[in-house]
Amino acid sequence: MRQRHRNAILADRVMTVVLYGVAGFFLLLLAAFTVYILGKGIMEFDSSLLAFNADGIGNQFFNTVYLVFLALLISVPIGVAAGIYMAEYAKKSRLTSFLRTCIETLSSLPSIVVGLFGYLVFVVAVHGKWSLMAGALAVSILSLPLITTTTEDALRAIPKTWKEGSFGLGATHRQTILRVMLPGCVPRIITGVILAAGRGFGEAAALLYTAGMSTDINWSRWWKLSSPVCPFNPFRPGETLALQIWASRTEAVAPNAAQVADVSAAALILMVFVFSIGARAVGHRLDRKMTGGRD
Repeated sequence: MRQRHRNAILADRVMTVVLYGVAGFFLLLLAAFTVYILGKGIMEFDSSLLAFNADGIGNQFFNTVYLVFLALLISVPIGVAAGIYMAEYAKKSRLTSFLRTCIETLSSLPSIVVGLFGYLVFVVAVHGKWSLMAGALAVSILSLPLITTTTEDALRAIPKTWKEGSFGLGATHRQTILRVMLPGCVPRIITGVILAAGRGFGEAAALLYTAGMSTDINWSRWWKLSSPVCPFNPFRPGETLALQIWASRTEAVAPNAAQVADVSAAALILMVFVFSIGARAVGHRLDRKMTGGRD
């Protein structure tokens, strides 16, 4: 008996060391990857590349932020509503099993397939052109499964006593979800939104067929939304930073193409870091306010 106990302790320690080693390896890999990209960007940095014109990456930077904003505007309400339905209203049935299978299948689709689907539906079928809106819709398809499953898991993780206490005070099911359960899920839902936004920031394959590989912005006409060169017109082509990196490394003939790609990659990774940290700070602040914690 003692020998078996010792073997169990030894196996536990060995597995702990192995798991710490795997986690440390991936952390080192991430750190090396980040330092390499930022280092290349800093070495190739030229202030003229930050210009909002054809020679700089300012327009592509704006397109990236605007496209992710549009994608989240579409996918977050639908994804959260779908998560609420799956967690609180859907009963065990063939329909629910079918819906869950659809969500799992959608989450595993290659982005290039979603891009082709977006091209056929959002560009060809509507007789439109490559646009930010078509790209945002394609990215929304990629983001929906993640936001839905994150919201569903967050709602299921809420202690039952919260729900029972709300019902005991006379609240309806809808009031309990909106005023008790959802506020308690804010940090987890924010995490899902961050992951979805991160995929949108770095997405290239799906946007290749939907958002277009060009951008023509006239900042003096920002107020005229119907203009094809208005920066806020969602129906104009909008090359993003990820697309520019891909184009600069594969088909660009400009002499500074590699420099543009390195600086764009550094700007993109910095953008993702700033967004993630900012979103987590907002989520933490909202969580403290909604759950009664001290601010």
